[in-house]
Parts: sequence; structure tokens; C-alpha cells
Amino acid sequence: MSDDLPTNLRISVQIRIAAKQGIPMMVVHKGDPNSGAIYLKSNRLDGTAEVFSQIRTNEGLAWLSATEGKGMPEREADDYLAQQLDFDPDMWIIEIEDRQGRHWFPEKILTPHI
Repeated sequence: MSDDLPTNLRISVQIRIAAKQGIPMMVVHKGDPNSGAIYLKSNRLDGTAEVFSQIRTNEGLAWLSATEGKGMPEREADDYLAQQLDFDPDMWIIEIEDRQGRHWFPEKILTPHI
């Protein structure tokens, strides 16, 4: 998907794609419709979640795992997202309910090596 599309359009497309597969994806917080950053919370429905933040690389958009590619307690994921929202109120938060932990956006996932 083109990374020059408005944020709200990119999100709408992915919500429809996931819905066709029976996966609920909802907007938890609406940000800037044209250029707001996107954070994803992949809720595994077992009390854990993984958080991804949208980043730009030399190759285009990608997702950075804020949880080092692992699940964290859902409450901690919510707290992390609340802190990010305090820093950037124009960001979008999208929650995906998927037991497999898929993020449903086409860009690759990067995991920090800490």
C-alpha cells in the first residue's frame, strides 16, 4: 500500500481487509486524518498484547515492535499507549483482536535488538 495515502484511508482499508477474515479491528483513538502516526495493539485475547509503532525507514513504512516481538500483559500495553498518547495526541491507536497476533498492515515488522 502506498505510504502517501492519508492515514484515515490506510486504516479504513485495513479494517475492511481484517473484517473480511472475521478479525475485529477498531479505532481506539482517532488522530490526525492526514498524517497521524499509527500505533497498533494486537490483542491476543489471552490477557496479552503486542504493540507496534509505525516508523519510516529508507525503504518506506515499517512497524517497530515496542514489546520486542513478545506479548506483554494487556494492561501494560494500554499504559504504554496512554503514555505515547500524552506525547503525541495526533496519533491513532488501533486495536486488533487476533489470537494469532497478526497486525494486518502490509509493511514489515522490525524488532529492536536490546
